[in-house]
Amino acid sequence: MAQVVFLSDAHLGSGADSRQRERQLCELLDSIKGDCEKLFLLGDIFDFWFTYRHLVPRGHVRLLGKLAELVDSGVEVHFFIGNHDMWVFDYLSSELGIVTHDEPEVFTLYGKRFLIGHGDGLGHTDRWFDFVRVFFRSRFCQRLFKMLPSAFTFGIAHRWSDSNKRKHAKRNMLRYLGDDREGIVIYCKQRLQDEHFDYCVFGHRHTPLTRDLGGGCTYLNTGDWFHNRNYAVLAPDGSLELKDFFSS
Repeated sequence: MAQVVFLSDAHLGSGADSRQRERQLCELLDSIKGDCEKLFLLGDIFDFWFTYRHLVPRGHVRLLGKLAELVDSGVEVHFFIGNHDMWVFDYLSSELGIVTHDEPEVFTLYGKRFLIGHGDGLGHTDRWFDFVRVFFRSRFCQRLFKMLPSAFTFGIAHRWSDSNKRKHAKRNMLRYLGDDREGIVIYCKQRLQDEHFDYCVFGHRHTPLTRDLGGGCTYLNTGDWFHNRNYAVLAPDGSLELKDFFSS
């Protein structure tokens, strides 16, 4: 049976169990290969990535090979740039044939209208994050990073990432904060004022949930593959279900 699969936030390269997470992700992709029509990777699949002109960052070869296999078998794979892997540039599209997206996009899947994205920087609830996001996406920052030794820059990137994860856990940010504090929800409700969606599907928040936004629209956050091994599946009848790799 054809289906569409969504997942996000594997943060491969971070944590002592990164290799295990990658293997489990490949197990999932193997299990859906015969049934999956489209695969949406909603950002932060890699904890950090930088595409050089002639070099490929070390690691993640199992996942990259599996994604290439899926594309070659006819699966349409979409990759939404996250705040951790925003510097993949054209590598995934040119080498693997994956469709990449910088911002949320609208899709019609099995007769349902979807608003899909990673989710960082939406709703403008954190001005400091907005500034950092714009700076990191600037040509100046990218050129500066490219000039520095990779052993130095990759170390800084991973330490910063680990520090942010600890900070969010300490502040108990990995939970639903309420409609007025969730940037993705604020953004989706703003978009819903101008057009209808049946589903808004995002990652980034590491909080698996579904929520009624009114007007026949459901917000689904895929949670993460980092802690929870969550993913979502859209069936041909238009039903969308949040799943857990360990119990599926």
